[in-house]
Amino acid sequence: MRTIATVTIATALLATAATAHAGSLGRPCTATQQSQWLSIDDLQAKIEAQGYTVRNAKLKNACGEFYTRDKNDQQVELFVDPTNGKIVGQR
Repeated sequence: MRTIATVTIATALLATAATAHAGSLGRPCTATQQSQWLSIDDLQAKIEAQGYTVRNAKLKNACGEFYTRDKNDQQVELFVDPTNGKIVGQR
């Protein structure tokens, strides 16, 4: 019985952690104040200059999130430092 309870609790904790980070990098991309960030349009231009086609973009948790297609037409979610447009993560 104790094993079932432990597994249930562990499963619930993992589900909560996965939900908390779903759709985001899970950490800020910068600690710089928002007044020093590039606009979403400027960030998008930098991403497109690297060969991506942007489908949707937003700023969330001090990180630019870009839902894109790469040169091979594969979906790629990019996480971008809003101060310089550098890609800091993807999935």
